[in-house]
Amino acid sequence: MAGYPILEIADKLWTGEVDPHDAHPWFPESQLVEITDDVAFIPSFANVSAVSTEDGLVLVDTGSAMLARQVHGFLRSWTKDRLNSAVYSHGHIDHVFGVPVWEQEAKEQGWPEPVVYAHEAMPARFDRYIKTAGYNGIINQRQFQVPGFQWPTEYRYPDETYTSHLELEIGGVKVVLNHAKGETDDHTYTWFPKQKLLCCGDLFIWASPNAGNPQKVQRFPLEWAQALRAMLELGPEPPEVLLSGHGVPILGADRIREALTNTALYLESLVNQTLALMNEGARLSDILHSVLPPSDLTGLPYLQPVYDEPEFIVRNIWRLYGGWWDGNPSNLKPAHEVALAKEMSLLAGGARKLADRAVELVNEATKSAGVDLLSLGTTPMAANKEVPAKAQQCLRLAGHLVESASLAAPEDLEIHEVRKAVFGAMAGAATSTMSKGVFMWSANQSGKLLGDHTTQEGHHH
Repeated sequence: MAGYPILEIADKLWTGEVDPHDAHPWFPESQLVEITDDVAFIPSFANVSAVSTEDGLVLVDTGSAMLARQVHGFLRSWTKDRLNSAVYSHGHIDHVFGVPVWEQEAKEQGWPEPVVYAHEAMPARFDRYIKTAGYNGIINQRQFQVPGFQWPTEYRYPDETYTSHLELEIGGVKVVLNHAKGETDDHTYTWFPKQKLLCCGDLFIWASPNAGNPQKVQRFPLEWAQALRAMLELGPEPPEVLLSGHGVPILGADRIREALTNTALYLESLVNQTLALMNEGARLSDILHSVLPPSDLTGLPYLQPVYDEPEFIVRNIWRLYGGWWDGNPSNLKPAHEVALAKEMSLLAGGARKLADRAVELVNEATKSAGVDLLSLGTTPMAANKEVPAKAQQCLRLAGHLVESASLAAPEDLEIHEVRKAVFGAMAGAATSTMSKGVFMWSANQSGKLLGDHTTQEGHHH
């Protein structure tokens, strides 16, 4: 969508003139968008919203470490005012690393330092991030295909925190902070009544809500839905501008109401369906393969599974209300996965038999999909449309079989050729960043092993 003004893209996305699969909310074209005389918006890997007051700027979110200087430069083209305050919508690292650039400027100019506001749970999040820096580095390498990514261990903690509700007056502008559980336990949505501006962080992201994320801690879909509904009741007059943590702005009270209400309905439906089956004693596997979001909502441009997926939300609902056990007695105290894989390959007549069947299943999937799955976009942010359910089922089975084959015979290069192809096809068929990241990481593991072997052979000769 390069070259188009953001507000034009926003309108065309809403009306269906632009396919949401062609406008991934994590990779907009960076530019400054003036919403009104006193409100600016910078689309970035995580968006930054700015409100001008008589005593300097208020930012909601501050950007990632990589793009902080770019964001600062955009805002400096709009205003020379100092940064008075920043609100962290939540503690994810793409939202909270911009303040040091402004602090450096304040020091150089002799201005007062900016004040950072956040929910009281955020310092504990930063503490946890420091403890789990290695794990978080690995999962982000895998999720975004960024080799060597290092998770940060130094954070700009908030100066002032609040529990559930905080009202501020900054330079003649009223700023209202409200806590919500949703994607995180430390979320804040910020309301500017005079501007009728709602900055909602990642509680709305122009995609199926990021309430499942397979590699991250617990998310809270029902509380998330409640927060979306509460945002529509913030004052006597509804929000007329919605600026979110990812994706484009929504302008107009009717569109905002529709977007937030439908997202709440989407989450509530997944929660209610899952709980109903849990209350009947269903296993997780049965629930995963039977719970679906409402069919009248799945076609909406702002609820596409381009980042997270409803299936992963269902897993998080199970984890929140149930526990880690999936209801299958053999999974309560399972054999080591390698021992199970060797037993399966023995019964099949060898690990290559499992790999051969995986190839057959990928061929069936390709035939069913009517497209070469490996030719589809496999970068994490390539948002593909869904392939048919029959093809997906074939690929799921192929994934099980080839992974068992590679666990049973880890040195077999022919099996790794198949493993690379199977998970490459699964990445091609996936719609979401989450799935693509995991499947491509797995395909690349085998590809690296094959490449390393070739190099070693060449050196030997």
